[in-house]
Amino acid sequence: METERLVLDAIRESDKEDYYHNISHDMKVLETFICRYAETLEDFDFSSYPGRSDLFAIRLKETGRLIGILSLFDEGNGACEIGYGIGSDYWNQGYATEAVRRFLNYLFEEKSYRTVYASYFPGNDASRRVMEKCGMRYDHFSEKEVNYLGIDRDLTYYVIRKDWL
Repeated sequence: METERLVLDAIRESDKEDYYHNISHDMKVLETFICRYAETLEDFDFSSYPGRSDLFAIRLKETGRLIGILSLFDEGNGACEIGYGIGSDYWNQGYATEAVRRFLNYLFEEKSYRTVYASYFPGNDASRRVMEKCGMRYDHFSEKEVNYLGIDRDLTYYVIRKDWL
């Protein structure tokens, strides 16, 4: 999948260092995106990521470097949930919106999903804005849904349906 500035494709063995720096070791990202923290590149267990059909790299088209990821969770009955994280060095440049728009198109047109959900931790206004720019609407609030970094965290869910397009 491509956009004007990005390529969305499979995670590769060669992505380990970029994934580490932009996701698993980026504390700003880890405050907003559920992921295992890695202290050092040598300690980072990357072995389960390449080849997964539910995890996609967000790459700069110009360089091919991984700057973020998209994840897919099939909920059954034509519905799924997506997640996305972009390295903090790439925030506020429109990359997340560009990637999520293209990913939604892929999910509706190529994977035949009818409903797509996404969620964010309260206070993560940037992620909420990405969802809204991509046509998603508020669905529901879930109190203390997940324990992350030792804290019971609330989630706000947004949704988009194929028949809204």
